[in-house]
Order: sequence, then structure tokens, then C-alpha cells
Amino acid sequence: MGPAERTTDFESALKELEAIVRELESGDVDLDQGLMKFEQGIDLYKQCRSTLESAEKKIRILSDSLKELDYKE
Repeated sequence: MGPAERTTDFESALKELEAIVRELESGDVDLDQGLMKFEQGIDLYKQCRSTLESAEKKIRILSDSLKELDYKE
């Protein structure tokens, strides 16, 4: 899955990743298909991780700004 094919929202990407994991764990895929699915899974994992890291950063920034407001009062 290339960047142009990326799933845009976190929940959709996570569901797709979970489906790939279930498919790979079932053992019902041949080697070539398994490798392709594994590669797609890695791309989705990276996308999900990046989205979570961005969310954590935003939460930290917001939390810090609230702390600054509390100190000023």
C-alpha cells in the first residue's frame, strides 16, 4: 500500500490492520499473498502509530497550556 492508497482515518486503518492480522493468523494465505499482506500491515501500523503520536503531542500541548493557566490564577 503506497502513500496514495493510505486510509485517511485512524479507526479505518486500525480495522484494516486487525483484518490483516486475522487473515495472516488464520494461515489460509499463500506465501506471496502473506508477504503482501504483511507489508500492508506494516504500512498501516506506521500510519496508526504516527496518528497516535500526533494526538499525544496535541494532548501534551493542551495539558501544558492548562497548567500555565492554573499557575497564573
